[in-house]
Amino acid sequence: MKKVLVISYNWPPSGGIGVQRWLKFSKYLPEYGWEPVILTVDPEYATYPATDFSLLGDIPPVEVHKTRAVDWFRLLSKDKSKIPSAGFAMNTGNSFKDKVSRFIRGNFFIPDPRRGWNGYAFRKACEIIESEKIDRIITTSPPHSTQLIGYRLRKKYPGIRWIADLRDPWTDIYYYKKFYPTPLSRMIDSSWEKRVLQKADIITTVGGSLKTLLGSKAEGIEEKIHVVSNGYDPDDFRGMSAVFPEIFTISYIGSLSAIQPVDGFLDALRIVSGKGIQYNLCFTGPVPPDIRNTLSRCAGEANISFTPFSSHPTALKNMLEASALLLIIPDHGSSRSIITGKIFEYLAAGKPVICLGPPDGDAAGILNETGHGKTFDYNDTAGIAGYIEKLALNRNPSHMPPPESYSRNNIAKRVAELLEK
Repeated sequence: MKKVLVISYNWPPSGGIGVQRWLKFSKYLPEYGWEPVILTVDPEYATYPATDFSLLGDIPPVEVHKTRAVDWFRLLSKDKSKIPSAGFAMNTGNSFKDKVSRFIRGNFFIPDPRRGWNGYAFRKACEIIESEKIDRIITTSPPHSTQLIGYRLRKKYPGIRWIADLRDPWTDIYYYKKFYPTPLSRMIDSSWEKRVLQKADIITTVGGSLKTLLGSKAEGIEEKIHVVSNGYDPDDFRGMSAVFPEIFTISYIGSLSAIQPVDGFLDALRIVSGKGIQYNLCFTGPVPPDIRNTLSRCAGEANISFTPFSSHPTALKNMLEASALLLIIPDHGSSRSIITGKIFEYLAAGKPVICLGPPDGDAAGILNETGHGKTFDYNDTAGIAGYIEKLALNRNPSHMPPPESYSRNNIAKRVAELLEK
């Protein structure tokens, strides 16, 4: 069986939806003739925004190499448990200390502080490539510093084929400006981004809009950019059953930030409540205190519950026990290209999705394609209220079958085809 080296900073026990992309592809690629060899950071030296030890049980029987790293985040926070997702991007505090930490992150650690892993990872990758005669490598990001490992390997081994997998934008990510990058920092970061995109043999990303965005970064690269969407693993749902609660229950799974507007949604809840419709609102994942207070005040503390970051099985269970699932796309210039990984598990859960975001965005396109939900502009209070009322008054809700086209198994076949190129 042919081998491919997959270089990923995020690997169990790292938690969150991003880690599951290559965890699941590694599970299914052997069915198509490719044996993944994983190179990741030793958890003792890693800085994860969240950990999920339940994912350790999902690791397939593949070869996994771990290396140490320099933990630059310790300079910015002595408590590793407080490293937020995206490395301080979600730290919305306006204190001098908060702003300084974000400025340091954006201007002294380019592309990101996890670059402290690169030297160790590069040396180990060279050892693996030479000892196992590997001629295919995949680097997946964020963190985008991982792409620089692939760039160095491509220069040292001209004969290898390199797939650069970008799950999110690089310099266009919605929280980029929160790091206060200077013109010089932005120029350096953009230069790295362009070099990676030019030198990679194949570029993969998660959606059509992001493909277009990346293709605009350099001339002549459009043809080598391919969409490989995220998906769901049917095995994760085995033994679980959908539940239809007596009180209409809307669940949100994942982290919530100030850039995800909720005002229009809360106004819609007031409308349906005024019509005598009871509801519960459940959040599973980190919610900042100020947003939590707003939600509780507007929705009513008796109607709302908050569960901190939970294991993957718990998150899936909460999806299956909801009447409807809430998806909020960050309100940003790049919002049309944002496809959150959890949307596919929402589809697999078979519950209708209430999506707040651009009605012409990529996430909306997936819901329109599958018929699993509807997308509304953030301030379309009437539209949101009307849809909630329709769902709440449906006396015979049914579980919608998951779309086969977004199963991890089927998508892994697409990865294998690209590896054959």
